[in-house]
Amino acid sequence: MEIAAKLDDYGKPAWITVMVLGFILFWPIGLAILAYLIWSGRMGSWKTKSAARWRAERGAWSCGGKRRSSSRQHTSPSGNAAFDEYREETLSRLEDEQKEFFDYLERLRQAKDKSEFDQFMSERGMRPEAPDASKPPKDKDSKPQPEA
Repeated sequence: MEIAAKLDDYGKPAWITVMVLGFILFWPIGLAILAYLIWSGRMGSWKTKSAARWRAERGAWSCGGKRRSSSRQHTSPSGNAAFDEYREETLSRLEDEQKEFFDYLERLRQAKDKSEFDQFMSERGMRPEAPDASKPPKDKDSKPQPEA
């Protein structure tokens, strides 16, 4: 649902606007949008757990599909020092692996771009070149000059 994701970026006012327009155009559309908003927790009170969960899920991904690293900032200690240390090491390792993976994807994109460009240049080299600019073009309307 790309439409829902775009409306989520704008927040509640966008959802309310779409719902009102749905009621104006054809009341069952507005009713269906209202039911979807209630079912998904998008219109619940911000104090309820479902709305907080929805907001956390929605904000977990930033542009470009990369996961935000702010989730570690909100973790509270469990009371078990060994587990907390293990959790921090694991999260740190996973973030490092994620960074390496995104770097790998970037290198793949660059290699693909380079190979496509090289292919374009090799195909371009096979075509006949444009007329040489140093030679004056021959006019069809001009008459040959008599030699003296």
